[in-house]
Parts: sequence; C-alpha cells; structure tokens
Amino acid sequence: MAGSLTAIEVRKASHPGNLKGPLMLADGDGLYLQITPAGSKSWVLRYTLHGKARVMGLGTFGENDGGVSLANARGLAAHARSLLRDKRDPIEARKEAVAAERQRQAALAATAITFKSAAEDYIAAHSAGWKNEKHQAQWESTLKNYAYPVFGKLPIAEVDANKVEAVLKPLWSRVPETASRLRGRIEAILDFATARGWRSGDNPARWKESMKHRLPKVSKIKRQEHHPALPWQQIGAFMAELGTKNGMAAKALSFAILTAARSGEVRKATWTQMDLEAAIWTVPAEHMKAGKEHRVPLSAQAVAILKAVQPLQKKPTDPVFPSSKGGAMTDMAFSMLVRGMNEAPEGEAPKWVDAKGSPVVPHGFRSTFRDWCEEATNTPRAVSEAALAHAVADKVEAAYRRTDLFERRVTLMREWGEVCAHAPQSRSAGDADSHRRDHGDLT
Repeated sequence: MAGSLTAIEVRKASHPGNLKGPLMLADGDGLYLQITPAGSKSWVLRYTLHGKARVMGLGTFGENDGGVSLANARGLAAHARSLLRDKRDPIEARKEAVAAERQRQAALAATAITFKSAAEDYIAAHSAGWKNEKHQAQWESTLKNYAYPVFGKLPIAEVDANKVEAVLKPLWSRVPETASRLRGRIEAILDFATARGWRSGDNPARWKESMKHRLPKVSKIKRQEHHPALPWQQIGAFMAELGTKNGMAAKALSFAILTAARSGEVRKATWTQMDLEAAIWTVPAEHMKAGKEHRVPLSAQAVAILKAVQPLQKKPTDPVFPSSKGGAMTDMAFSMLVRGMNEAPEGEAPKWVDAKGSPVVPHGFRSTFRDWCEEATNTPRAVSEAALAHAVADKVEAAYRRTDLFERRVTLMREWGEVCAHAPQSRSAGDADSHRRDHGDLT
C-alpha cells in the first residue's frame, strides 16, 4: 500500500545485521528505503519499462539540507511515475536534464569568456610549440590591430560570420596575405573555444563552409609585395657608411648582408656554428625557415667581422652578436639601425631607398643580393637560390637536387663580399669571362 512508511519509522529503521545484502523497506508503488549493512540509508524506485526491470536511485536519506526526506522521496517517485505513464524512462530523462543543465551552465560561463580572453588562452597554450617569439608577436599584433577592435570584448559564443567578415573585408583586397593569416588565426581560436565548451556550432571563420561564400579567393587578388631593397649598385656605399656605425647591431647587419642570411639566423647564431678556419657557418635546422641545416660559405669580409667580435666570447654557446643585455638581440635592432641611417632633415628624402623611392628595410638586402646575381653575374638561378636557402618549390626538381651547390657558392659569396667592400665599378670583359668560367650554367 502506498505510504506505508512513516517519518519516524524511516528515522529509526536500521539494518538487522544478520542479512548479507541491504534491507529494503517498501513505501509502496515501487519506492523503497534501502539500508546497507554499514547503516547508510537511501531511496530507490523500482519499475518496469518495455519488459525490463530497472532501479533508479533517488538520493541519500536525510531530513536536513542535502538529504532526501520521506516526503521528498515520494515527490521524486511521483514525478518518475508520471514520466513512465508517458512511456519515458525516468533514468534517461534525468540524464538528459543533467546534460541540459551542464550545457546551460556552460553557456552562462561562456558569456564571461570574451574573444580576446579566449585568444590569450589559445596563445598561452600553443606558443611553446611555435618556431620563435616573432611568430607569437605576429599573432598578437594582427589580433590586436584588426580583430579586437571589432569583437575583442564580445562573448566568444557570439562571434558569427558577419562579424568575422567585418574584420576581414577591409583588409582582403588591400593586404590579402595578412588578411588570410588573420582568418586562419580567428578560425583556430574559435575551434579552441568550441573544444573548451565556450561555444557550439560551425566555425564562422572556416574558409570552405563560410568565408568562401563571402570573400574572393586570395589567389585571385593577391599582389606580390616586395620588401624595399637597395639597388645593388649602391651596396658598397651603404656598407661603407654602415662600417662607421658603432654597436653590435651594425656588425650583425653587415654580417647578414655579406652572407645573404635572414636576420633571425644571424641574431640566433652562436659560436658553436662558426668554423673560422674553414670559413663556414653551419646554421642548424631549427633556425632555418625551411627547417633544414644550411651551410654558408664565409667571405674574407664576413670572417673579419667574426674575428672582430670574437674577443667578447666567453663560452661556445654565446651569441656571436650579443645584445647589450648579453642575450640575442631582438629583430627590431636591425630595423632601428637602418631607420636611423635614413633619418633626414624635414623636407629631404631618405638617403637609402629602393627604385621606387621607398626607404629600404633590412630584409630587402636579400633581394639586393638576388638582383646582383641576376644582373651582374651569370650565376645559375639554382646557385643563387641555394645561397638564399630558398626551398625548391618544384617537387620534381627537389627530388633530383642532391647537392647544396656549396663549392659554387664559395665563389659567389667571395665575389659578393668584394662588391660589398668596394664602390661599384664597371666590369671589364676579362672579369666577365672569368666569372662565367667560375659559375657556368647548370645543364
């Protein structure tokens, strides 16, 4: 009979001790007070659905906060029976309710997670695996300059395709390379937020499912943007002025120009990489953009710079060109140096500019070297590309490239060192013939 137990009976009930399993006291209609041999009391509801017997726990007995009293147990049992009358399993219904509540709580929590805070969490979680600090700085810079002003303070769950488009569209035709990278970064952050439970649904920044329907392909609008590069005919004069500058940055930049190396490779160079006797600099794979070890033949001018700074070395792992604080110098050191060399009185043009009149930048000196190879020598393209440590784009060519063309690059870098050390002069016919014999076309 329903309601056969009283509150006093439930309170006083105990396990007899001579029973191996739990004592089950029926209240009626499948509701039981379960008492274990250890003395704990809890409520269970027994029922049958679709021919299968099931037992549903309703909580631990207690008449204070956190416990389930007799009256509470009867109310929970009555609700479960109402579900059974609708052919619904109360156990499954409870699981669904718990899941829905978790989702609701997650949604509430997500309102406190802004896009900016999610982006910062993403960067903190992934930056350790990135190639260098500059990569992290680029992430932070593009997000700060373009994404944060539009939806940085917005809850991450509210970032939709319209808002992503609002960030990307003004940049897409003007700076497509930057815009494309920014789209990928926003996509990664939104995926990260979904994995954390801060948002749900499709990723509005994903190209195929979303942005391709709103923006043109980058390949259709992409314009090749070059770093402003000094004409090679002026490199001797520039190096002469650079040689008058004091400080480690001037020596490091001179070395970078003489080796046609990237600034990061020079800034991270240590004495363990240098073989002055053989005149070879071996750049480890982790410092190379292509991820492969690269040997650089050193001209007499490059070796002279190394010998000039060698007295500062204390141990083999020291940076070749240390900053004033003792570690590797930052990527801004070269930029500030060149910018300073281009400072001019108001109304006057900068001294060191490219063919279009734009002030040169440090990375542009690699283009200066490349232009010299093309215009002033008969150097095969494969040799100059190897000197620049460019990856071979053609897969077939890459498969058959079995050498780094080092011996040919020795001659090339020697001549480049001489060009950098002297004011440009017209080459005689004899000089040109000699150069052709040294370099020859690859056949």
